[in-house]
Amino acid sequence: MSKELNRNAYLSKNIGDFAETLTINGKEYVKVNDLRYGTNPHQPAAYYKPASEVSPIGDMQILKDGKSGLSQTNLEDISYALNICKFFEKPACAVMKHVNPSGAAVMVEGEDLIDVYRKARDADNRAAFGSAIAFNTKLDVETAKEIMTTFVECVVAPDYEDGCLEIFNDTETYKLNRHIRIIKCGDLSLLPKYVGEDSTIDATTFKVLADGSVVLAAPLLTNIRSVTDIKKATGENKKCGFQESNVDATAQQMDDLLFAWYVNINVRSNGVVIVSNGQTLAVGTGEQDRVGAVEQAIIKFNDKYTGDEVLEGSVMASDGFFPFPDAVEVAANAGVKAIIAPAGSLQDAAVIKRANELGVALYHAPERIFSHH
Repeated sequence: MSKELNRNAYLSKNIGDFAETLTINGKEYVKVNDLRYGTNPHQPAAYYKPASEVSPIGDMQILKDGKSGLSQTNLEDISYALNICKFFEKPACAVMKHVNPSGAAVMVEGEDLIDVYRKARDADNRAAFGSAIAFNTKLDVETAKEIMTTFVECVVAPDYEDGCLEIFNDTETYKLNRHIRIIKCGDLSLLPKYVGEDSTIDATTFKVLADGSVVLAAPLLTNIRSVTDIKKATGENKKCGFQESNVDATAQQMDDLLFAWYVNINVRSNGVVIVSNGQTLAVGTGEQDRVGAVEQAIIKFNDKYTGDEVLEGSVMASDGFFPFPDAVEVAANAGVKAIIAPAGSLQDAAVIKRANELGVALYHAPERIFSHH
């Protein structure tokens, strides 16, 4: 590394001591700004972007600054929220809190953008307090007004209608959000999405370990580009023989499975996402066992969901395979009717057999999507 990840910068107690440039894996980065703080207020931090690339996030414009600028957590929430919204041609919204989506939604027939936002917020409106909100489309005035009715840290969108900034700056009417940060991002279509696609952006990830060592890794992308890439689950073992899912999902459930999969890419594993009609009903995240993630999601739905959907007839995405049928049983008992998960368990055939008995459509994804951010 040239001008390596300046160790003194990590140990410094003074904002502004970070290097102006650094090189990682032969790629040069330039400092955009010092941050309000890192993950916690006693951790100084700085924000860098690739020196020679167009960066939809690194080049974003601050249209309204809040108190003392952005923190590392603000930036991470913005990044993961946009990483959900990037997948959709229809208007979509992600509400991010502590680097996990509290809710996400995509437009279905008969909805306006304000409906999409409400779906994303009301999936867990308690967790949405103080969140970062991202859109993949121009934000309109009515949605801006709705955003200002609850406390929000950041809003990011590719563009804003005339009149939106006046609403966001109206601190007399909306005293709760006097420090809201309004940000204009770049072209989300530039963000890499699929395995094997050509992209002008090198999104290689790196993780700094406790001793300062660094792990470089390819970005987490998916092979699933559309519902046609979602295949019925099959499996075989000595006890169950060959098994194939014999339950069909509806067209809407297939769309919801695709949506749930894209959201789950940005959920901390073990993660599951339950969806109905283009809305997350609950996100189970960070559990050490998979059935626990399903149980957590169901509990969160029962305790926190305030929208109009029900679990009966919903779908679920799991970021890893099911070691046993128990997670499918828990989901089915709650009303989930279609599930997507990767294959790979020695018990795949038993899981498929049980899903068929429960009337649950089971589909296998071509990859695991653990995210240990």
